[in-house]
Amino acid sequence: MKPQDVMPEVSLPPELPILAVTDLVVFPHMMVPLVVREDDAELINAVVAGDRFLGCVARQPAGEESTGEEPMYQIGSVAHLHKMLQMPDETRRILIRGVARIRIDEFIQTTPYRVARVRVLEDIATDESDEEVQTLRQSLLDTFEQIVALSGLPDEAYVQALNVPEISVLSDLVGSALEVDLAVRQEMLETVDVRRRLTLVHKAAHEQLVRLQAARRLSADIQEEVEKAQRDFYLREQLKAIRRELGEEGEDEEIAELRQRLAQAQLTEAAREVAERELDRLARMNPAAAEHSVVRTYLEWILELPWFVSSEEHIDVDRAQRVLDQDHYDLKDVKDRIVEYLAVRQIKPDLKGPILCFVGPPGVGKTSLGQSIARATGREFIRISLGGVRDEAEIRGHRRTYVGALPGRIIQGLRTVGTNNPVFMLDEVDKIGADFRGDPSSALLEVLDPAQNDTFSDHYLDIPFDLSRVIFITTGNITATVPPALLDRMEVLHLPGYTDEEKMHIATRYLIPRQRSEHGLTTKQVRITDGALRRIIRNYTREAGVRNLERAIGAICRKVARRVAGGETGTVSVKVGDLEDFLGHQQFFHNAAERITVPGVATALAWTEAGGEILFVEASRMPGKKSLTLTGQLGEVMQESAQAALSWVRSNVETLGIEPDFYEKSDIHLHVPSGATPKDGPSAGVAMAAALSSLLTGRLAKSNVAMTGEITLRGKVLPVGGIKEKVLAARRAGLDTVILPAQNEGAVLDMEEDLREGINFVFVDSVDEVIAAALEPASM
Repeated sequence: MKPQDVMPEVSLPPELPILAVTDLVVFPHMMVPLVVREDDAELINAVVAGDRFLGCVARQPAGEESTGEEPMYQIGSVAHLHKMLQMPDETRRILIRGVARIRIDEFIQTTPYRVARVRVLEDIATDESDEEVQTLRQSLLDTFEQIVALSGLPDEAYVQALNVPEISVLSDLVGSALEVDLAVRQEMLETVDVRRRLTLVHKAAHEQLVRLQAARRLSADIQEEVEKAQRDFYLREQLKAIRRELGEEGEDEEIAELRQRLAQAQLTEAAREVAERELDRLARMNPAAAEHSVVRTYLEWILELPWFVSSEEHIDVDRAQRVLDQDHYDLKDVKDRIVEYLAVRQIKPDLKGPILCFVGPPGVGKTSLGQSIARATGREFIRISLGGVRDEAEIRGHRRTYVGALPGRIIQGLRTVGTNNPVFMLDEVDKIGADFRGDPSSALLEVLDPAQNDTFSDHYLDIPFDLSRVIFITTGNITATVPPALLDRMEVLHLPGYTDEEKMHIATRYLIPRQRSEHGLTTKQVRITDGALRRIIRNYTREAGVRNLERAIGAICRKVARRVAGGETGTVSVKVGDLEDFLGHQQFFHNAAERITVPGVATALAWTEAGGEILFVEASRMPGKKSLTLTGQLGEVMQESAQAALSWVRSNVETLGIEPDFYEKSDIHLHVPSGATPKDGPSAGVAMAAALSSLLTGRLAKSNVAMTGEITLRGKVLPVGGIKEKVLAARRAGLDTVILPAQNEGAVLDMEEDLREGINFVFVDSVDEVIAAALEPASM
């Protein structure tokens, strides 16, 4: 559109043919080219044959109110048909010039074209010398100048605007040139107040300028990126040309190497499809791009995983039994279960599960059992520790969107061993944590479920990997902290602590030869007598396993090695009398009988993660007013046991021969030594009742007696766990009588004969029976 000189005053007819135009508003004084539609041919012919005036009105968008049969605005412009051209494609184009604003009053004809009665809308003039109007005019011109510079408008558009003297014509000129919605253009046309029209056009011009400036900034940024990409492309093309000149033409060596490895790799169909897609991406990627190294690392993981690489199994049940016997002493039940599992696998190689879980105190051989299974089956062995793991990504891996993402430790372990059927040990499964990063034990549910782990999906790989051929073995010290859903997927095998005799055999057959070998000694250079070894077991270590025993033997071997290095020859025979020179003073004493010399002390048996232990429960009475003090870092359950024991004693004063009102004028203090160690559980209930009874009756507790069991207010003795470990603790402490709940008799009968030998077991149902068996008879 471009402005024309204002037409001389002409007489406009009151009735005009109406031309409806689409997405266009014809402003007065503007020249507008139009293509004549076939529907409007008769209307144009009539205009050409007549006075060449017609009304131009914009069609309304859908949804707006309108008058007449075809939706159109009521206000438009009267235009003069300036020129008509016949085009080669038989269409006609016309050039019209806006004359004035008009309003349609009514349509007087609708066919073959519309004719309406109209009236001209006169502008409401404003004082053009007004300072505010002049400022607004200049601001509009400045804004329009910037729009012309930033958009595709010709420079002449600004020159024409600069030379328009009338503000009304300037508003129409700039308004027609702006890229605004049809509704905004129509509002400009309908505004006859010149000052208000100028303000409206100025606002629309400013909004368009802001959009153009933002687009220019964005375009500059994009242009910079495009130029960098073009420069990189140009340099790469130059590099290719140089390689062609040197006879090194071909695909990038790195990509070619990856393609060769991919072609030779044994992958699943899903893994190959993903790898080929990622490799094609890598080939098209700029090596300097940040994602290049991410994709390259991802491909390396896919290519190096053992999708179909397996160790050749040699399952021989007899050989497996020999290997287990060679590596471990005793543990008959555990060995039998392992051999049974291998026997079934020999018959049915595609056996899924079970998942074995070895539970027992530290140092009893849980980890080494997994190594023996791998050796017996000819499989690779890998171990990961889950102690303290709190992030689910440690199991499932991180998603590749994170910087430095890696697969989880399961996939990492398989890549390390290079086979898809190793013996995979998950150590310390009872010490898994959980925090805001997720729950690793929940992620293990899929790993340890034989029905699901054949399609295990690591977050990093995002490709199913078959874990069904892996033999998973977990270990832990206790099962109480293992989530029930996870524990349900595993078959728990309990490894109890060792007796002194078993430790003697283990030290003789395994520990001493290993430590001798590790310190470069021979059998002729160092020898430990049986008496010295027994003293080490009883007086220098106190544990369920043999870890500290091996450390003590290692300490002896180091001192012998120092003598040998100093030139000493001959055999160093370590006897009982030499132990203080090698290991210092003995650390543990087993004369428990000497400890109980006053009433109010009883010996209890407790279970810990390290095996069985003995505890002394001490009770003291002093003048006071009905107060019970509990010390020794006792847990809530243990405190309740103490209160239950006191209540039982108070309710049985006549039976025990105690003053009925003893508590009215006394304070009772109950203490369990080793106060730095937290203690909890109900199994010390009988010992607390015995200690209180001993204190109040004056009867000493028997020094050779230890006891365990939970009590009730009615005086019943309930069963407890860890019986074998507690019996072992009693043997280590030199106690020969153990009081146990009657319902635990079956656990005693399941023990080995040599473990029961020499111990008198007293099975009780009530606290009365405990008092009778644990306390010395009352003196007459």
